[in-house]
Amino acid sequence: MTTEIVIVFIASYLSGSIPFGLILTKIFLNKDLRKIGSKNIGATNVLRTGNKKVAGLTLFLDVSKGIIPILITREYFTDLIYLSSLAAFLGHIFPVWLKFKGGKGVATYLGIIFILSLNLGITFCVSWILISIVSKYSSLSSILSTMIVFLISFLNNNFELTSYLFITFIIILYTHRQNIVRIKNKSEDKIKL
Repeated sequence: MTTEIVIVFIASYLSGSIPFGLILTKIFLNKDLRKIGSKNIGATNVLRTGNKKVAGLTLFLDVSKGIIPILITREYFTDLIYLSSLAAFLGHIFPVWLKFKGGKGVATYLGIIFILSLNLGITFCVSWILISIVSKYSSLSSILSTMIVFLISFLNNNFELTSYLFITFIIILYTHRQNIVRIKNKSEDKIKL
């Protein structure tokens, strides 16, 4: 079992750690994403390059790297699905290839949550869209939607899932700490829907 834990954790982490935003902007735009906008490697910052196709592809791949390792783990190591989920999530945020400076975790979280619970995945998307329409803040939509998903899971008394969602909510709060300050100071960039 110990060997399985190590294999699942490393494989999931490495899957999550692939910096697709950085790779795609380098290949298609010949730009270093770490020198653009927020300097983040996620899809939102890719969008700041002005290329919606590359941003869309980044989003798709960042979501996929949350889906694929979880599907494989669910098939072969069912008992380790939450470990795999956490490892893939952490891989995106703290990739070893980039000195542990990665994305904010939301896209990969979305892929993971859809596999863990289709209903919660849909809830996240609906919440994110509604909050973003009202607030115009992508970061606030991500934070509040993650919190809503956690609270719904908590009310449904699924201890393992709720524990995972609590951990990811706290981490997403941490990755958005600068956004929270900018929202408070009214200097956060608004999204155009």
